[in-house]
Amino acid sequence: MMRRWMRQALRLAQRLVLTDAAPPPAPVSAPVPAPAPAGPPPEAVPESGIPAAFAAEEIPAIAAPPGPHEQLPLPLLVQPAGPGVSVPGTFIHSQGTRDYLLYLPPMATGQPPPLVVMLHGCGQDAADFARGTGMDEAARAAGALVLYPEQPGSANPGRCWNWFSRRHQQRSHGEPALLAAMVQHIAAAHGVDLARIYVAGLSAGGGMAVVLGNAFPDLFAAVGVHSGVAQGLASDVMDALAVMRNGPVRDAPPPSGGGAPPVIVFHGDADATVHPRNGAQVLAAALLGHGLAGGPPLPPPEVHSGTVAGRSFTRSTYAAADGWGAEYWELQGGGHAWSGGNAGGSHADPAGPSASAEMLRFFLAHRRPQQP
Repeated sequence: MMRRWMRQALRLAQRLVLTDAAPPPAPVSAPVPAPAPAGPPPEAVPESGIPAAFAAEEIPAIAAPPGPHEQLPLPLLVQPAGPGVSVPGTFIHSQGTRDYLLYLPPMATGQPPPLVVMLHGCGQDAADFARGTGMDEAARAAGALVLYPEQPGSANPGRCWNWFSRRHQQRSHGEPALLAAMVQHIAAAHGVDLARIYVAGLSAGGGMAVVLGNAFPDLFAAVGVHSGVAQGLASDVMDALAVMRNGPVRDAPPPSGGGAPPVIVFHGDADATVHPRNGAQVLAAALLGHGLAGGPPLPPPEVHSGTVAGRSFTRSTYAAADGWGAEYWELQGGGHAWSGGNAGGSHADPAGPSASAEMLRFFLAHRRPQQP
């Protein structure tokens, strides 16, 4: 109820702002397309994460590049005290509209804060993912903002990010363009350190995090992937199901636009939803991309094994002389769930090392290089 009231208030504020403000500059692209008519209610999401009835995946690409976007105005907030606050919002863009949750930590450092973007898995929403991962708690001590975009059933019946669709694997179209614009808007509104913006995701969200890192290396300083799939291994639903269930039958290609950002990967070796070989391919594609982009040769990884909260793991750490790095965490007996998560959220496993804490540690060790 409170969230609905806040959305109504934000929409009213937007109408007032648009009525009183000076006319906006002429748009440079086609107008925002009308929303598609509502379809039948989404069916239950199977274990695969993609509903069987979701076959009409291909959407014609928009001919013109996305133009200026609009968004509901952010509420004016005093810097929170105590544990921080989570603020709901809605972002409107030429490529679609998405709700989100934004965690604002209690900050008093006066320094521009980092921003972590968290992409949920199929069947989840922003609040569920925040609860299950505990990323807000991990980010609080670092003074990091955490943004949780939310995928609606109108965009995918299972509320999955469309990482497997050609339309949503490009910088200028679809969900990558929308999400990048949302991140830039939040960063500008809250004075975020532009060299410390990161993206992470689980399952379908992990697949979309890979796409975003590859498409926007000039925006994201590092990428975290939990139980996800590499880019370039699927281009439609049938490809996605096959790769998820059986693992890739070929190596993932390196990023087409140059080197990938530093990446940290978590994957359980007992994951029955997304085959464990997919995690290894996420790592391999990033390592290959770094080499092809002219990065210095990587020495052999440092390998460490241990047990945390009843779950054994093996961590392989790669460190290049130019500061680029990668980590791969193989979770022995781990399934399709966020490692070290909170049982109050879905797809979260309290056993094992905290993926949130380790990803945040990895993220904060990497800054996006200054552009020449």
